[in-house]
Amino acid sequence: MSGSRMKPDTLRVRQLVDVTEEAGDMVSLYFRDVQCSQALPGQYVMIWVPGVDEVPMSLSTIGRRKVSSVTVRPVGEATRYICDLKAGNMVGVRGPFGNGYTLECDLPLVVAGGVGAASLTPLAESLVTRGVRPTFVLGARNEEQLVFRERLKNLLDEGLVLATDDGSCGFKGFASDCALKLMDERQFDVVYTCGPELMMALIFRSAEDRGIQVQASLERYIKCAVGLCGSCAIGPYRVCKDGPVLTTDQLKVVRDEFGLQRMDPSGQAIKVDH
Repeated sequence: MSGSRMKPDTLRVRQLVDVTEEAGDMVSLYFRDVQCSQALPGQYVMIWVPGVDEVPMSLSTIGRRKVSSVTVRPVGEATRYICDLKAGNMVGVRGPFGNGYTLECDLPLVVAGGVGAASLTPLAESLVTRGVRPTFVLGARNEEQLVFRERLKNLLDEGLVLATDDGSCGFKGFASDCALKLMDERQFDVVYTCGPELMMALIFRSAEDRGIQVQASLERYIKCAVGLCGSCAIGPYRVCKDGPVLTTDQLKVVRDEFGLQRMDPSGQAIKVDH
Protein backbone atom coordinates (compact mmCIF):
# COMPACT_ATOMS: atom_id res chain seq x y z
CA MET A 1 0.00 0.00 0.00
CA SER A 2 1.40 3.40 -0.94
CA GLY A 3 1.86 6.07 1.72
CA SER A 4 -0.80 8.30 0.17
CA ARG A 5 -3.50 5.68 0.77
CA MET A 6 -2.64 5.04 4.40
CA LYS A 7 -5.07 6.21 7.07
CA PRO A 8 -3.71 9.22 8.96
CA ASP A 9 -3.73 7.32 12.27
CA THR A 10 -1.37 4.70 10.80
CA LEU A 11 2.05 4.93 12.43
CA ARG A 12 4.83 5.51 9.90
CA VAL A 13 8.53 5.38 10.77
CA ARG A 14 10.41 8.24 9.14
CA GLN A 15 14.06 9.21 9.07
CA LEU A 16 15.02 12.78 9.94
CA VAL A 17 16.69 14.30 6.88
CA ASP A 18 17.73 17.46 8.72
CA VAL A 19 17.63 19.01 12.18
CA THR A 20 17.96 22.79 12.33
CA GLU A 21 18.46 25.07 15.31
CA GLU A 22 15.97 27.90 15.21
CA ALA A 23 15.58 31.07 17.25
CA GLY A 24 16.31 30.72 20.95
CA ASP A 25 16.21 27.09 22.02
CA MET A 26 13.79 25.87 19.32
CA VAL A 27 14.64 23.09 16.88
CA SER A 28 13.03 22.07 13.56
CA LEU A 29 12.95 18.40 12.56
CA TYR A 30 12.63 17.71 8.82
CA PHE A 31 11.35 14.47 7.30
CA ARG A 32 9.71 13.14 4.13
CA ASP A 33 6.14 11.88 4.42
CA VAL A 34 3.43 11.84 1.75
CA GLN A 35 0.48 12.55 4.07
CA CYS A 36 2.22 15.46 5.78
CA SER A 37 3.16 16.99 2.44
CA GLN A 38 -0.58 17.15 1.66
CA ALA A 39 -1.68 18.58 5.02
CA LEU A 40 -3.65 21.78 5.55
CA PRO A 41 -2.00 24.69 7.38
CA GLY A 42 -2.87 24.38 11.06
CA GLN A 43 -3.11 20.59 11.15
CA TYR A 44 -0.84 18.67 13.51
CA VAL A 45 0.94 15.34 13.74
CA MET A 46 1.80 12.99 16.59
CA ILE A 47 5.54 12.47 16.86
CA TRP A 48 6.54 9.25 18.65
CA VAL A 49 9.96 8.45 20.07
CA PRO A 50 10.18 4.82 21.23
CA GLY A 51 10.60 4.50 24.96
CA VAL A 52 9.95 8.19 25.54
CA ASP A 53 6.50 9.46 24.56
CA GLU A 54 4.23 10.54 21.73
CA VAL A 55 3.48 14.27 21.53
CA PRO A 56 1.35 16.49 19.24
CA MET A 57 3.12 19.10 17.12
CA SER A 58 1.95 21.54 14.48
CA LEU A 59 3.47 21.17 11.05
CA SER A 60 5.83 24.12 10.54
CA THR A 61 6.72 23.15 6.97
CA ILE A 62 4.29 21.46 4.60
CA GLY A 63 5.62 19.85 1.45
CA ARG A 64 8.32 22.37 0.55
CA ARG A 65 10.56 20.35 -1.78
CA LYS A 66 8.53 17.34 -0.57
CA VAL A 67 9.88 17.78 2.96
CA SER A 68 7.77 18.59 6.03
CA SER A 69 8.82 19.66 9.51
CA VAL A 70 7.78 20.22 13.09
CA THR A 71 9.33 22.86 15.33
CA VAL A 72 9.91 22.05 18.99
CA ARG A 73 10.76 23.96 22.14
CA PRO A 74 12.16 21.86 25.02
CA VAL A 75 9.58 22.24 27.79
CA GLY A 76 9.37 18.69 29.19
CA GLU A 77 11.12 15.34 29.17
CA ALA A 78 9.78 14.26 25.77
CA THR A 79 10.40 17.57 23.98
CA ARG A 80 13.90 17.85 25.48
CA TYR A 81 14.67 14.38 24.13
CA ILE A 82 13.22 15.25 20.72
CA CYS A 83 15.33 18.42 20.55
CA ASP A 84 18.45 16.28 20.98
CA LEU A 85 17.69 14.12 17.92
CA LYS A 86 20.00 14.30 14.92
CA ALA A 87 19.66 13.86 11.18
CA GLY A 88 19.47 10.14 10.46
CA ASN A 89 17.52 9.33 13.63
CA MET A 90 14.11 7.70 13.24
CA VAL A 91 10.78 8.92 14.62
CA GLY A 92 7.22 7.66 14.43
CA VAL A 93 4.67 9.90 12.71
CA ARG A 94 0.86 9.76 12.84
CA GLY A 95 -1.37 12.26 11.13
CA PRO A 96 -2.02 14.87 9.95
CA PHE A 97 -4.96 15.31 12.29
CA GLY A 98 -7.61 17.87 13.09
CA ASN A 99 -9.04 20.90 11.36
CA GLY A 100 -6.69 23.49 9.93
CA TYR A 101 -7.25 27.11 9.03
CA THR A 102 -9.74 28.06 6.32
CA LEU A 103 -8.27 30.43 3.75
CA GLU A 104 -11.31 32.40 2.57
CA CYS A 105 -10.28 35.97 3.35
CA ASP A 106 -9.19 39.22 1.72
CA LEU A 107 -7.52 41.25 4.49
CA PRO A 108 -6.14 38.84 7.11
CA LEU A 109 -4.19 39.63 10.26
CA VAL A 110 -1.98 36.81 11.55
CA VAL A 111 -0.77 36.95 15.16
CA ALA A 112 1.89 34.52 16.39
CA GLY A 113 3.29 34.30 19.88
CA GLY A 114 6.51 32.33 20.36
CA VAL A 115 6.44 28.84 18.89
CA GLY A 116 2.88 29.56 17.67
CA ALA A 117 4.63 30.79 14.52
CA ALA A 118 5.15 27.12 13.63
CA SER A 119 1.45 26.70 12.94
CA LEU A 120 0.99 30.08 11.24
CA THR A 121 3.96 30.25 8.88
CA PRO A 122 2.60 27.59 6.47
CA LEU A 123 -0.71 29.48 6.60
CA ALA A 124 1.02 32.70 5.48
CA GLU A 125 2.74 30.82 2.67
CA SER A 126 -0.57 29.34 1.51
CA LEU A 127 -2.28 32.74 1.58
CA VAL A 128 0.47 34.30 -0.51
CA THR A 129 0.18 31.44 -3.00
CA ARG A 130 -3.52 32.32 -3.31
CA GLY A 131 -2.69 35.98 -3.97
CA VAL A 132 -3.51 37.23 -0.45
CA ARG A 133 -0.76 39.03 1.49
CA PRO A 134 -1.46 39.01 5.22
CA THR A 135 -0.20 41.36 7.88
CA PHE A 136 1.78 39.07 10.17
CA VAL A 137 2.61 39.99 13.79
CA LEU A 138 5.52 37.85 14.97
CA GLY A 139 5.87 38.13 18.73
CA ALA A 140 8.40 36.78 21.21
CA ARG A 141 9.91 37.60 24.58
CA ASN A 142 13.01 39.09 22.95
CA GLU A 143 14.72 39.44 19.58
CA GLU A 144 16.64 36.17 19.97
CA GLN A 145 13.39 34.17 20.10
CA LEU A 146 11.76 35.55 16.92
CA VAL A 147 11.42 32.23 15.13
CA PHE A 148 11.18 32.10 11.28
CA ARG A 149 11.97 35.83 11.12
CA GLU A 150 13.96 35.64 7.87
CA ARG A 151 11.60 33.12 6.27
CA LEU A 152 8.65 35.41 6.92
CA LYS A 153 10.56 38.57 5.94
CA ASN A 154 11.42 37.03 2.58
CA LEU A 155 7.77 36.05 2.12
CA LEU A 156 5.99 39.17 3.33
CA ASP A 157 8.52 42.02 3.37
CA GLU A 158 6.72 45.03 4.88
CA GLY A 159 3.79 42.83 5.84
CA LEU A 160 5.84 41.38 8.71
CA VAL A 161 5.51 43.26 12.00
CA LEU A 162 7.88 42.29 14.82
CA ALA A 163 6.94 42.60 18.48
CA THR A 164 9.03 41.80 21.55
CA ASP A 165 8.02 41.90 25.19
CA ASP A 166 11.25 43.64 26.18
CA GLY A 167 11.36 46.04 23.22
CA SER A 168 14.65 44.62 21.90
CA CYS A 169 13.18 44.54 18.37
CA GLY A 170 10.16 46.16 16.76
CA PHE A 171 7.02 46.97 18.74
CA LYS A 172 7.64 47.02 22.49
CA GLY A 173 5.00 44.92 24.20
CA PHE A 174 2.98 41.76 23.75
CA ALA A 175 1.97 40.56 20.30
CA SER A 176 -1.66 40.98 21.39
CA ASP A 177 -1.07 44.68 22.17
CA CYS A 178 0.44 45.15 18.73
CA ALA A 179 -2.48 43.30 17.14
CA LEU A 180 -5.05 45.48 18.92
CA LYS A 181 -3.29 48.60 17.67
CA LEU A 182 -3.37 47.28 14.10
CA MET A 183 -7.04 46.33 14.38
CA ASP A 184 -7.81 49.92 15.30
CA GLU A 185 -5.83 51.22 12.33
CA ARG A 186 -6.90 48.83 9.55
CA GLN A 187 -9.98 46.96 8.37
CA PHE A 188 -9.20 43.24 8.68
CA ASP A 189 -11.79 40.59 7.87
CA VAL A 190 -10.22 37.75 9.88
CA VAL A 191 -7.58 37.25 12.56
CA TYR A 192 -5.61 34.01 12.65
CA THR A 193 -3.74 33.40 15.90
CA CYS A 194 -1.62 30.80 17.65
CA GLY A 195 0.46 31.16 20.78
CA PRO A 196 -0.09 31.57 24.52
CA GLU A 197 -3.77 31.10 25.32
CA LEU A 198 -4.05 34.29 27.36
CA MET A 199 -2.85 36.18 24.27
CA MET A 200 -5.35 34.43 22.01
CA ALA A 201 -8.24 34.96 24.42
CA LEU A 202 -7.55 38.71 24.50
CA ILE A 203 -7.36 38.83 20.72
CA PHE A 204 -10.63 36.89 20.43
CA ARG A 205 -12.50 39.25 22.76
CA SER A 206 -11.07 42.35 21.09
CA ALA A 207 -11.82 41.07 17.57
CA GLU A 208 -15.34 40.10 18.63
CA ASP A 209 -15.94 43.66 19.85
CA ARG A 210 -14.86 44.90 16.42
CA GLY A 211 -16.90 42.38 14.44
CA ILE A 212 -13.82 40.57 13.09
CA GLN A 213 -13.82 36.80 12.69
CA VAL A 214 -11.15 34.78 14.50
CA GLN A 215 -9.50 31.43 13.91
CA ALA A 216 -7.39 30.34 16.89
CA SER A 217 -5.23 27.24 17.21
CA LEU A 218 -5.63 25.80 20.71
CA GLU A 219 -3.22 23.65 22.68
CA ARG A 220 -4.61 20.94 24.93
CA TYR A 221 -3.38 17.64 26.36
CA ILE A 222 -3.78 15.35 23.32
CA LYS A 223 -3.28 11.60 23.73
CA CYS A 224 -5.31 9.63 21.17
CA ALA A 225 -5.63 12.32 18.43
CA VAL A 226 -8.88 10.78 17.15
CA GLY A 227 -11.51 12.05 19.60
CA LEU A 228 -11.80 8.98 21.82
CA CYS A 229 -10.17 9.67 25.19
CA GLY A 230 -11.51 13.18 25.89
CA SER A 231 -8.30 14.40 27.51
CA CYS A 232 -8.29 17.46 25.24
CA ALA A 233 -11.93 18.47 25.77
CA ILE A 234 -12.98 22.11 25.96
CA GLY A 235 -16.73 22.53 26.32
CA PRO A 236 -18.42 20.20 23.80
CA TYR A 237 -15.34 20.07 21.58
CA ARG A 238 -12.36 17.76 21.45
CA VAL A 239 -9.39 19.79 20.33
CA CYS A 240 -7.68 16.80 18.72
CA LYS A 241 -10.57 16.30 16.29
CA ASP A 242 -12.78 19.43 16.32
CA GLY A 243 -9.69 21.63 16.43
CA PRO A 244 -6.97 22.48 16.94
CA VAL A 245 -8.26 25.50 15.03
CA LEU A 246 -11.53 26.83 16.44
CA THR A 247 -13.58 29.58 14.83
CA THR A 248 -15.34 32.57 16.39
CA ASP A 249 -18.63 30.64 16.63
CA GLN A 250 -16.92 27.78 18.44
CA LEU A 251 -14.94 30.10 20.71
CA LYS A 252 -18.17 31.79 21.77
CA VAL A 253 -19.44 28.40 22.97
CA VAL A 254 -16.34 27.86 25.15
CA ARG A 255 -15.80 31.45 26.30
CA ASP A 256 -16.19 30.33 29.95
CA GLU A 257 -13.12 28.08 29.56
CA PHE A 258 -11.02 29.65 26.82
CA GLY A 259 -8.18 31.57 28.44
CA LEU A 260 -9.39 30.55 31.89
CA GLN A 261 -9.06 26.82 32.52
CA ARG A 262 -7.87 23.57 30.98
CA MET A 263 -7.34 19.95 32.03
CA ASP A 264 -4.00 18.60 33.17
CA PRO A 265 -2.87 15.04 32.25
CA SER A 266 -4.86 13.60 35.17
CA GLY A 267 -8.08 15.28 34.00
CA GLN A 268 -8.04 17.88 36.78
CA ALA A 269 -9.16 21.39 35.81
CA ILE A 270 -6.35 23.89 36.23
CA LYS A 271 -5.97 27.59 35.56
CA VAL A 272 -4.58 28.77 32.23
CA ASP A 273 -1.46 30.69 33.18
CA HIS A 274 0.12 31.58 29.85
